[in-house]
Amino acid sequence: MRWRPAALLLSLLAVPALARAEPMRAVYSVQAAGVQVMRVEAIFDLDSPSRYRIESSFRFTGLAGWFAGGRQANRVDGVWVDNAARPVRYVGDGLWRGEPRQTVLEYRDNQPVARVMIPAEDPDREPVPEALQRGTVDSLTALAQLTRNLATTGRCEGRAAIFDGRRRADMAARTLGRDRLTPQSGSWGGEAVRCGFEARQLAGFKRDDGPDAREPQEGLAWMAAPLAGGPIIPVRVEMPGRWLGRLTALLVEVKPAQQQAQLR
Repeated sequence: MRWRPAALLLSLLAVPALARAEPMRAVYSVQAAGVQVMRVEAIFDLDSPSRYRIESSFRFTGLAGWFAGGRQANRVDGVWVDNAARPVRYVGDGLWRGEPRQTVLEYRDNQPVARVMIPAEDPDREPVPEALQRGTVDSLTALAQLTRNLATTGRCEGRAAIFDGRRRADMAARTLGRDRLTPQSGSWGGEAVRCGFEARQLAGFKRDDGPDAREPQEGLAWMAAPLAGGPIIPVRVEMPGRWLGRLTALLVEVKPAQQQAQLR
């Protein structure tokens, strides 16, 4: 299986405003051919000078839920060290085809250490060599780092080495311009920065993956501040999908989130 589209979505760019803002809850409708196939929720808590937190969850909806049943919730807690995002603990909790999937990574000297892996081994997937795990971060920390970079430079450019406990990928982003988005299906509309992104999986392939799994996946993300005085977050994302074709994620709801809020 390729890098999941929702993981791509949550590894994109969310740029915090320079002023202190409250954590933000965002809801995205992910559509294929104009029909919703997935619902994604995220909490962005990025503006503290010392720490960051990002939570995400997604589930398939409609007919997609019949063919790709499952759910996933992820969370990272980390600290800022000289504007560098350093993850402390990453937790992933999912259910796929009726089987639980759990990952807990803790970081020592910027290296991931697996505290929980369920299942402990995946016979259908190639292991990621230890050398490729060194110096990596989780996908949500990659997002946090890109937000800090963009807050200081005003541009999308950034790179990240990502490891989620089972797969290893590289991601890069670049600035492409600005657009005025027209609302679609109740989504947000207005002026946004357009970024291009590319994700390439390097290791952790399923044993039956074909050559196309090693090809880069390219997409677009538009970023804007949907709430006055709030952070800039993805407001629209276009990305490839393996089974459902081209996917479009639209921001359909956004509001401040309580500090103690957690996604279920």
